[in-house]
Amino acid sequence: MLRQAVADADLGDGEWVDDALVAISEIVTNALVHAGTPIGLTIRVDDAGVRVEVADGSPHPPRPRGYAVTAGTGRGLSLVEELVRAWGSRPDEPGKVVWFELGTTPAAEAAEASVFSGFSVDADSPELDLVDVVLLQVPLLTHAAWQEHAASLLREYLLSQLDDEGDDVSLFEAHAAAGDAMSALFEQIPAPELGDDPEAIMASATEPAVTEERVVLRIPTSAADSFRRLDEVLESAAALSDEGAWLTVPTQPELRELRRWLCSQVRAQTAGADPEAWQIPEHLDPPTAPPLDWDPSEVTDSARAVVAADDSDRIVAISASALEMLGYDDAASLTGQRLLSIIPWRFHQAHLAGFTMHLTNGRSLLLDRPVTVPVLRQDGVEQLVDVTIRSTRMPHGRHLFTAEIERHP
Repeated sequence: MLRQAVADADLGDGEWVDDALVAISEIVTNALVHAGTPIGLTIRVDDAGVRVEVADGSPHPPRPRGYAVTAGTGRGLSLVEELVRAWGSRPDEPGKVVWFELGTTPAAEAAEASVFSGFSVDADSPELDLVDVVLLQVPLLTHAAWQEHAASLLREYLLSQLDDEGDDVSLFEAHAAAGDAMSALFEQIPAPELGDDPEAIMASATEPAVTEERVVLRIPTSAADSFRRLDEVLESAAALSDEGAWLTVPTQPELRELRRWLCSQVRAQTAGADPEAWQIPEHLDPPTAPPLDWDPSEVTDSARAVVAADDSDRIVAISASALEMLGYDDAASLTGQRLLSIIPWRFHQAHLAGFTMHLTNGRSLLLDRPVTVPVLRQDGVEQLVDVTIRSTRMPHGRHLFTAEIERHP
């Protein structure tokens, strides 16, 4: 369609045509996946270039996510920003229009770009039915990791269901509703600013700095249904992912429980219930995972202090030197336990977020370089150590993590 429009306008080769085609693909795909409504596409070509508008029925503006370059999702708008000269969005009842321009003339309509939050409503509308959902003790790092993991999980779930059931409109509607709920959380729950310096991350990514005592979500009462769908879709998706057949790694239990809490708080408070603070349930088990195809003797026989864990967060091998440093008598006391068992509580969010983001999107700021951290001995005493963590990709998409530990001088 775009190529034909360019040909009709007799603009020559149009070096920006391929860029426009990629940008159209990204924006139309976003509308298809996240809006779940009919889509309108308008292409206008003149001697200044091309302007494309994509209309859908969702009020949520497109918002670039700060995902890693290796992420399998969440990077489409960043790609659009690199390709086009100007882009933006504007409200267009009942949804929005996303536009972009390529060419040589400055965008005359760039001022049309407007920022409006998800579940947008007219504040003066007589039909206004908003509610404040109060979230207490919100784990910001865990939420940030959950957003990235859930986005990947949702997309893979949609694709798998389409393969099984074909072009089912209800699948897109459920996916769009789940996306609406995630957008409301993304827009209104603050994201921690940690930067890229490993030492600064270790200094700032600790409790209580990564927990927000009180966050208020302002949403319409009708949004409760979107959160219900989000909870149901991700519950089904997580069960399928846990079977190990998907690219998206299984969900860590804290992330699963956080999603359940967020969705239940919105649904309960829109019905008039009082807020209940987030707290991690006791006795959470990590996802089940088959044994790695790997010889643990390279760790167990090492003269150095080494701990190895698989991609379910379980310790799978430990050397004698590491056992001695951590105050354990035998490997059986630690093998099979979660890595969290040797990490002080104030670093639990940082570990869960870093672990999840690496497996989901390839982030590796703290890998392959020594960082100084405390470890938790069996007697409850913290020991300051220098640790270098490495990630090794194993057969069938699995990962092995090894941590080489030295006492800090």
